[in-house]
Amino acid sequence: MKKIIVFLLIINSIVVTYSQNFNYDLKYHRMELEVNPSVNYVKGKITTYFSPLENSFNEISFELVDEMMIDSILFRNQDQTYTQSNDYLNIQLSETLSANELDSIFVYYQGEPDASGFGSFITDTHNGVPIMWTLSEPYGAKSWWPCKQVLNDKADSLDMFVTTPIGNRVAGNGLIVGIDTLDDQITVHWKHRYPITAYLVAFAVTNYDEYYDYVPVNDTLTIPILNYVYPEDLSYAQANTPDLIDVFQFYCDSFRIYPFWEEKYGHAQFNWGGGMEHQTMTFLGDFNHYLMSHELAHQWFGDYITCGSWADIWINEGFAVYLEGMTAEQGLAPYSWEEWKEDNISTITDYPGGSVYCDDTTSVSRIFNYRLTYIKGGMIIHTLRWVIGDEAFFNGMRSYMNDPELAYGHAKAEDYKLHMENACNCDLTNFFNDWYYGQGYPIYNLYWSQNNEKSVSLTINQTQSYVDVDFFELPLPIKFSGQGNDTLIIFDNFENNQNYLVNLDFTVENIVLDPENWIITKNTTVSRIINSDSDMNVIMMPNPANDLITINFPIETFVTNYSIYDSNGKEILQKTENKQMQIIELHIDTLKTGNYIMRIETSNGTVNEKFIKQ
Repeated sequence: MKKIIVFLLIINSIVVTYSQNFNYDLKYHRMELEVNPSVNYVKGKITTYFSPLENSFNEISFELVDEMMIDSILFRNQDQTYTQSNDYLNIQLSETLSANELDSIFVYYQGEPDASGFGSFITDTHNGVPIMWTLSEPYGAKSWWPCKQVLNDKADSLDMFVTTPIGNRVAGNGLIVGIDTLDDQITVHWKHRYPITAYLVAFAVTNYDEYYDYVPVNDTLTIPILNYVYPEDLSYAQANTPDLIDVFQFYCDSFRIYPFWEEKYGHAQFNWGGGMEHQTMTFLGDFNHYLMSHELAHQWFGDYITCGSWADIWINEGFAVYLEGMTAEQGLAPYSWEEWKEDNISTITDYPGGSVYCDDTTSVSRIFNYRLTYIKGGMIIHTLRWVIGDEAFFNGMRSYMNDPELAYGHAKAEDYKLHMENACNCDLTNFFNDWYYGQGYPIYNLYWSQNNEKSVSLTINQTQSYVDVDFFELPLPIKFSGQGNDTLIIFDNFENNQNYLVNLDFTVENIVLDPENWIITKNTTVSRIINSDSDMNVIMMPNPANDLITINFPIETFVTNYSIYDSNGKEILQKTENKQMQIIELHIDTLKTGNYIMRIETSNGTVNEKFIKQ
């Protein structure tokens, strides 16, 4: 799901802990609904097939808002007693079931649904014509039908029959297998034969126009894209939806074939400032590349494999954001890959903290935090790709997509982490602790100098935007350029104030950290340390330094004495040596933070070296 406009999120009576009454396995829903898009009301009959997960099963629960009225409940052709409170429907079964025994129950109900969350059940108009739609993510399905609203138990299949006034079309999951007309009403039958979770079940009703786009996947398979659009926007939609064909093919080639290939993909227009990835039928407020690519990506990441908890909503939204960005990398988007990365890094670093992992699943605004769940969620996938390399990254992604334990089911971040670790043959615990569970991002200060032999001395200093992470261990790409030459060198940066010596065959004039924007960072500073004019090629490391500085002479040199001067030229330390030396080790932990000059008197002349105390 992607929400574009600014909005206020309100949700009432969120319950995320389930009682023993939910100890059953969903098998199938048959939904028979009567609606009129001009009236905020639904009348329905829901048939649910289920199997208990325990013996002596004699009570079953669904979630349903208390405002909905129960007409009757039938189990084995008998009326059942029930209680309804706190948005739970608890049904006392007249007969006891054994574990794994398949049975069904019928719930007849009606009422005026509320519009919790993002607007779980809405009636509105477009161009003066009534429209009705549902949008249940994350907790809104219970607003309009009795359901088991958990993420880790998908119904194996679904049939939805929607009866509505003639002149309307009904958008829904799966394939239309029948349309019946009786007097001034039509009943549309949508059949879906893939596992589906409650929040992805949806319908929309209005006077849609209909047309198809087609995606050739291989020599034998073409997938239809069914478009339901407002008549007044038909030309606009027809001009834009074909752009999704190349994106569709790219996703299939990169990860796996479209997961619901035996049915269809589709769009249904609705009055919303974004989109919602209802399984096989995305609801869209606009037909732009950015939105269509994001919602299509969810069919793989979110619908086929659904987040196993709202705490791990990254499994849905972070991946959809990154795939949307990859369309720019492939040249399929109206914006550049570099623009996409720069904009996202800028958004993430507007604030210092915040975790991609959602630590408050009772808050809809926290679950769907744009900066953290979406943008940072997408960019840490990008950074992971940099850390392990393209080959391991895409192998891991395909392995994750084709894991039979996850297929058409659910996953958490640790499931994805395991696949990526297997692909790269490495431990990603630190990476996930820093970037997924942790908060903030690194800020870099680079200090460099170059002697007459072209060797470049480099010190990498890192601070963190938020105290939650002590250090971000990363391979850092740094570009050196000068005299018409340039080279990119990758430094394994695993500790602060790490020092490196690089041999280059040109005089360096400029240094740039991460020129291709793989890493989330901001406010990088690059400082050149200008050393003395001595021809002795003295190397001072680290620079800047915290506690200890080492001065290396190329050969043993007779040192008479050395001194340290502060930025005002005041001598603050002096020591006499009068001996052959190749290395001087100097403790500077008592110095204040600032800039200093070290003057070394030798038998071959005087060396002046600048350094920074941190």
